[in-house]
Amino acid sequence: MKRIRASTFKARFSAVIKSVQTTGQPILVTRDGKPIVKIVPIVPEGDDLFGCMAGEFRIAGDIEGPTGTWKTAKRNPHRAVAPRLK
Repeated sequence: MKRIRASTFKARFSAVIKSVQTTGQPILVTRDGKPIVKIVPIVPEGDDLFGCMAGEFRIAGDIEGPTGTWKTAKRNPHRAVAPRLK
């Protein structure tokens, strides 16, 4: 990691910030040989939650149609059934 004195950092602030931004390499600012500040680039955050998986999956076939054969359960003759409305 590159080190720079605080006085030099103060004099060349804009150039140092631009260097960190373009190279992505952090810089350690020191005073009397001791580190006081670490300048690091910001890592861009991901997009919104909505749409973050766009393009990751492919839909194959009909997603609204039946997925197979449905078997109906036999009617229980002991179960109460509501009368049909006409």
